[in-house]
Amino acid sequence: MGHCCSKGVAADNETAFTDNRFKPPHQLAPPSPAVPSVNSFTDSDTKTPGRQTPVSSFSANSPFPSHLPAGVAPSPARTPGRKFRWPLPPTSPAKPIIEALMRRRGKKAKPRDSLIPEEQQGGGGGGGEGERTLDKNFGYGKNFGAKFELGKEVGRGHFGHTCWAKGKKGELKEQSVAVKIISKAKMTSAIAIEDVQREVKMLKTLSGHKNFVKFYDAFEDVNNVYIVMELCEGGELLDRILDRGGRYPEDDAQAIILQILDVVAYCHIQGVVHRDLKPENFLFVSKEENAEMKVIDFGLSDFIRPDQRLNDIVGSAYYVAPEVLHRSYSVEADLWSIGVISYILLCGSRPFWARTESGIFRSVLRANPNFDDSPWPSISPEANDFVKRLLNKDHRKRMTAAQALTHPWLRNEKIAIPLDILIYKLVKSYVRASPLKRAALKSLSKALPEDQIIYLRAQFSLLEPKDGFISLENFSVALKKVATDAMKESRVSDILSLMEPLSYKKMDFEEFCAAAISVYQLEAHQEWKKIATTAFEHFQETGNRIISVEELAQEMSLGPSAYSLIGDWITTSDGKLSLVGYTKFLHGVTVRSSNNTRHR
Repeated sequence: MGHCCSKGVAADNETAFTDNRFKPPHQLAPPSPAVPSVNSFTDSDTKTPGRQTPVSSFSANSPFPSHLPAGVAPSPARTPGRKFRWPLPPTSPAKPIIEALMRRRGKKAKPRDSLIPEEQQGGGGGGGEGERTLDKNFGYGKNFGAKFELGKEVGRGHFGHTCWAKGKKGELKEQSVAVKIISKAKMTSAIAIEDVQREVKMLKTLSGHKNFVKFYDAFEDVNNVYIVMELCEGGELLDRILDRGGRYPEDDAQAIILQILDVVAYCHIQGVVHRDLKPENFLFVSKEENAEMKVIDFGLSDFIRPDQRLNDIVGSAYYVAPEVLHRSYSVEADLWSIGVISYILLCGSRPFWARTESGIFRSVLRANPNFDDSPWPSISPEANDFVKRLLNKDHRKRMTAAQALTHPWLRNEKIAIPLDILIYKLVKSYVRASPLKRAALKSLSKALPEDQIIYLRAQFSLLEPKDGFISLENFSVALKKVATDAMKESRVSDILSLMEPLSYKKMDFEEFCAAAISVYQLEAHQEWKKIATTAFEHFQETGNRIISVEELAQEMSLGPSAYSLIGDWITTSDGKLSLVGYTKFLHGVTVRSSNNTRHR
């Protein structure tokens, strides 16, 4: 899908939201307990431990009775769901998303006037000849009832629900846990079964991080799959935002964002992209003000190889990255979602908002967040810069999670910086580059700003240099130290084979800086012009040389058709690269010279 927007789509023909939760946070009022809000749905849509969420209007006919205690109000202000209805022509920009969701659930897309869950039409969610051929035996334990005693329901989603439970025997005896119960009757496609298998695998392999919800075990019987996890009783991050009136002071926001970045960096080095980061998917372990926070709901997560791009559209409307809508994305999409969360925490409103899903998507693709109105003028310049560098529409210019932890707004000597998979990708490209390209990057490394030096020094230290030098062995050992079984699925370690030239050389810190810098990210830096000018001065002294158009094209793997394009990069006076030519050469002819969003 090239674009998720159409010129001729009129607002009157879009399905408008009327629920209170679709207003910007600063307009939100706590809903009356008598008026349930509509839930977001995921492909593995059971709500996660400790989340008290009401039954949505879409799942009113669910076969599971609600066990919410009397007087417990539903959680307010849910984020827009990923189950969409488009009853009127013309075709909505969101139509491909609807079709993708239907395929994921093993159903054919309905006519435009009936793109609603089958349960609402009285379908009951399953059966048929196709379903009988599916193997729904997961190989999990069959003795759930003997080990756990189920209690009240604490959450509900499209495919099932989550209950409080208590261990009867073994290590979890008398311990309270959360049990995510997924109905096998809802698994009407091979993809739905794979989603459950993958979620369990992710929880099992990534469960060691302090901000990752703890996984205990998985069970099954004829009717359901039971995923036993840590019970988080402190509520959602979204609820706390609302309790505070919509925004956090900077110090408190920093504490929240640090935890989010730390666990997301952990996922990314393992080759896992979450794909549904939002305030509802972060739970506090207790009601205490400074309680630890856990990331939950890996029903949409996936394993991703280092150079792979995903193309299926999933996520929640307000938090979805532009490249997801363009069907080509990687782990950077998670950083966009963190940028949206950061924006909300700091100012109390959403950076992209509209009354319809297609309107939200158009805003994400075309609009720029508002950093001019209150309270942004009173927020520190460092916080402004932090959010802007995450909400960059060019995913190549976004900070990684590890880089964000070294940003001046969050920088803290007590915070351990995690290993960044981006380092491996960039060094791989560097060792395979031409001598001229390496000389250009070495010149650039001499003009790096302080925050980049701090980040690179932290990464170099994690590689444990010997006598000030690193080799391929250092990269291999560092990766093995943080490896989990998830790495085998995502084949992250395969990247080491592409770094083979490092077997025959060693790198000191100065060369490592040249190898591990991203030109695209530096372009987004507020001092980029100064950085580029200083770097070019170094390049003039040590690396610039006479070069022909034909040789330059060959350096960049371009054909004769590009001669006219790159001819202006060489000065006629001395036959060397100009400043413009130098910056263009650093990252190729596809670079965009401006961050400005094109408006139609």
